Amino acid sequence: MLSFDRRTFLLMPLALAACGFEPVYAPGGSGSALYGRVEVSAPNTVESYLLVQDLEQQLGRSAGSVNDFKLDVQVSTVTRGAAITTTNETQRYTIDGSAQYTLRSNATGQIIASGSVADFVSYSAAGSTVSTLADERDAKRRLMMILSGQIMNRLYATPGLAA
Repeated sequence: MLSFDRRTFLLMPLALAACGFEPVYAPGGSGSALYGRVEVSAPNTVESYLLVQDLEQQLGRSAGSVNDFKLDVQVSTVTRGAAITTTNETQRYTIDGSAQYTLRSNATGQIIASGSVADFVSYSAAGSTVSTLADERDAKRRLMMILSGQIMNRLYATPGLAA
């Protein structure tokens, strides 16, 4: 049994190479193809600011005129009561969020990748007003981190993006 596990472990890199697996952060991978070369659209809401902040952290801040790509993102969120008591008090809220993105080449204007991502988070409203506001702010931050991670995963998986 031990030899089977060892052989499987040793053959795994061959299987990954055969399926077209390519490390994102390897030299020439899609991670290095985007880093510092993407201008992210300016935010216009608190939520979009948080999303752009996370995207710029992962993509690196663009260096002005060196940008090869433009990433446009639009964010929308909806807050809903999730746990309502018999006295009609909301104890928990859910924030549904979505982001549409489009990555364009600045040289050609061609769309390289586009799509939308969505997820949700929730927070408690059972405490004081101050703690509820803090919980809401934290939930929005978490949601934007989730959405930016999903966008980055899709961008990294874009065929032909490697440098």
